[in-house]
Amino acid sequence: MRGVALEKVIKRFGPTVVIPEMSLSIEESEFVVIVGPSGCGKSTTLRMIAGLEDVSKGKIRIGGKDVTWLPPKQRDIAMVFQSYALYPHMDVAGNMSFALRLAGKPKAEIEERVRRAAEMLELTDYLARKPKDLSGGQRQRVAMGRSIVRDAYCFLFDEPLSNLDAKLRSSMRTELAILHKKLDRTMIYVTHDQIEAMTMADRIVIMDKGIIQQVGTPRDVYNSPRNTFVAGFIGSPSMNFLDGELRGEDAVAVKGDGFELPLAPELAKRAKKTRGKKVVAGLRPEHFAVEASRAGSSESTYAKIRLDVSVAEYIGSSQFLAAKIGDAHVTAAVEAGPASEPMSSGNYLFDTSRVYLFDRESGNAI
Repeated sequence: MRGVALEKVIKRFGPTVVIPEMSLSIEESEFVVIVGPSGCGKSTTLRMIAGLEDVSKGKIRIGGKDVTWLPPKQRDIAMVFQSYALYPHMDVAGNMSFALRLAGKPKAEIEERVRRAAEMLELTDYLARKPKDLSGGQRQRVAMGRSIVRDAYCFLFDEPLSNLDAKLRSSMRTELAILHKKLDRTMIYVTHDQIEAMTMADRIVIMDKGIIQQVGTPRDVYNSPRNTFVAGFIGSPSMNFLDGELRGEDAVAVKGDGFELPLAPELAKRAKKTRGKKVVAGLRPEHFAVEASRAGSSESTYAKIRLDVSVAEYIGSSQFLAAKIGDAHVTAAVEAGPASEPMSSGNYLFDTSRVYLFDRESGNAI
């Protein structure tokens, strides 16, 4: 197949196995983001694709070609690192063209490639400037431009935005998404930031402890997490988890310390098979609501649930509530309301059609 494929890849550092076994197929021209906590193996995976780390076992294919033991320069890849790694004594044009000059490309071709990349990244007016005269975002664009001029089959990004401030990261995420459409190349992006993954990816690969937990579109992994790890990692603020037990015959509900929530028909049907079993209920913060905001509503999926609020954080359109349900600590994100007064303890509503259930022992979704 075209694109990038990892076939039963294993990676060991001495006796330590960091990637037990990984198989992953990435389509040609797809933008895939590998995401997970520090130490999960995402950067090691990217470095194996790039040829900067040897595989201990398995195969890697790029564009249908077995590149497992080829050096990086023969893999038709371009890589952007976390560090800009720009040459301070060279101007922007010099930095972007360095690899082409080293490869002995004709001068006219080099100038044309640099010009096209500069236009694409809006760097045309900065070609004569040195890196010290650029902002952080501009330096990162130069680092990307250095890769773009090579016109590689596959682009690899190793947390390229982590050194930028929040505003720049947001704008650069948009620029990267636009860049992918313009280049129409396979892109593999590594990050620990799930917001970056959700906003840019065609598909997300979620890793933990060297193992792929789930692969899917941003919508898929958010709406249908495979286990508690994925459910807790994807979404901001992260999902709340409450220990409970399934109760009832026809109308199945999950009941725990300080709460009882009826289940939507489809989930109830699946849950009947495990009635009486100890489960974990997953409640996303954004599915809570203020009782007054639903007054007179014809919706019947909302159930009352008491929150003992300790802190209310006002962030404009909404408030984040640090609260407790029974003895469990939870976060709720509710509308701020016109008065924007801090919310207090009391009854709130939760959309019961948005309850998630997980087996308490395995952590897998029910």
